[in-house]
Amino acid sequence: MSVRVGTSGWSYPTGRGAWNGIFYPVPAGASRKKKGAFDELTFYAEHFDTVEVNSSFYGVPTPQTTERWAERTPAGFEFSLKLYRKFTHPEMFAKATGADPSALGDKDVDEFRRAIDPLARAGKLGALLAQFPASFKNEGNNRGYLEWLLGAFKQYPLAVELRHRSFSDDPQGTLALLGEFGAALAQIDEPKFRLSIRQTLLPNVRTFYYMRLHGRNAEQWWRHDKSEDRYNYLYTADELQPIVEAADAASRHVKKAYLYTNNHFSAKSVANAATIKQKLGQPLDGEYPEEFVDRYPELKGLVRILPPRPSDTLV
Repeated sequence: MSVRVGTSGWSYPTGRGAWNGIFYPVPAGASRKKKGAFDELTFYAEHFDTVEVNSSFYGVPTPQTTERWAERTPAGFEFSLKLYRKFTHPEMFAKATGADPSALGDKDVDEFRRAIDPLARAGKLGALLAQFPASFKNEGNNRGYLEWLLGAFKQYPLAVELRHRSFSDDPQGTLALLGEFGAALAQIDEPKFRLSIRQTLLPNVRTFYYMRLHGRNAEQWWRHDKSEDRYNYLYTADELQPIVEAADAASRHVKKAYLYTNNHFSAKSVANAATIKQKLGQPLDGEYPEEFVDRYPELKGLVRILPPRPSDTLV
């Protein structure tokens, strides 16, 4: 089983780290409403066979939206979706919406299930990701809640991103709980601090493997002007090598393996995802703008260059 490689999110149209004019051959600020406009997702799917959806963390997509995603991508393409923040970040949810996060229940689970059903019916649903904050500790109430969440989504491949060291300090208990529901412990590469989780990069279930690369920008991890600054990091080929080897080895012991790059600032995640594919011996499909290769010259000669398309606008 080969590793499916993609990025976390595909649409970053604003900010200093926007993808427009770098990965997408359209200038920043281009119109999204013009008839026949450039389709980011379709272009992205020419290069990768999977993507991790970040937008579902900020709002549950409608079934109509996910159905359009399925229609705009080729057969065999897979979407992994991050669970809505109400499930994993109740304080953030309350601050953003003013709603009571304690009202979480079966209604919310059913809403998310309806949202992903078009992808499941199209055979394009990869995994779900429950990403918990670094403040989520391995203690009684939290373990009870985690068990409830694992049960609520047990019919889907569910990866759980735990960040606090208390979970790796109790490896047997953590892996036993996840294993009971067939959930994968998300393997994460990010700056490590005193209370950061420690990981082996090994699979914990036989069904699937899930790895995320956040970058190693320790200096701006907790203190930054904009949230995108945290992900302003480009892995070197040498830094990627042990990660690629771990993912490749893990893929031989599971039915499916996913690797997503989340260092999205200025499409650095795209550059690193392409390098990872090359290191895995996978073809580098699609064409890349010349501006992209100029910015990431390590890919020169490895990827095909896209002819200029000055009339493109966004959709």
